[in-house]
Amino acid sequence: MSSDFEAYEQDFGTITAEVTNKIGRIPKLSGEEKTQLVLNVDKQLEEVRELMEQMDLEVREIPIQSRAMYNTRLKSYKQEVEKLEKDFKRSRIAYSDEVRNELLGDDASSSENQRAHLLDNTEKLERSSRRLEAGYQIAVETEQVGQEILSNLHSDREKIQRARERLRETDANLGKSSRILTGMLRRIIQNRILIFILGAIILLTIILAIYYNLRGH
Repeated sequence: MSSDFEAYEQDFGTITAEVTNKIGRIPKLSGEEKTQLVLNVDKQLEEVRELMEQMDLEVREIPIQSRAMYNTRLKSYKQEVEKLEKDFKRSRIAYSDEVRNELLGDDASSSENQRAHLLDNTEKLERSSRRLEAGYQIAVETEQVGQEILSNLHSDREKIQRARERLRETDANLGKSSRILTGMLRRIIQNRILIFILGAIILLTIILAIYYNLRGH
């Protein structure tokens, strides 16, 4: 499982390096060339998001005792992607000095203020989005922990029920054994009584035989 995660990590590193390089080139371009590069970066960022989803799924399959390390790495990758997306948004509305002067002339300063205001609002939205995503992630992890606890409780309940059934079977067997032993003891006592009675009869018979024998003489 971790080998798959590491393979995704390698792809992530390769694509993000290319994206970083292309984002740095965007403000220096204009026209169709810039449009094509923006589309290319947007496509690669989508690939990065898909890789993040795959890594997230892989982490969820990793045993809990080993999951913390991978969660930390995944969190750092998410932060890196957020930074790339922020840089990408800035690069799309940024111009080189030559292009900016050509387009804006004396209004360059005003445009810079508007752009700064736009970026500030964008960052606020991104922070809100990150907080929502973090809340969602916590909810998902809490749900997973809850499911694992319920599964453990269900397993413990089944073990307790099996133990109770074994106790009932043992109690039933003990009751049956007790009845058998009681019957055997009763028969032993009866047999001893019969032996005692037979012994007494035999002894009495011998005594009478001796008595009548002596009397006949």
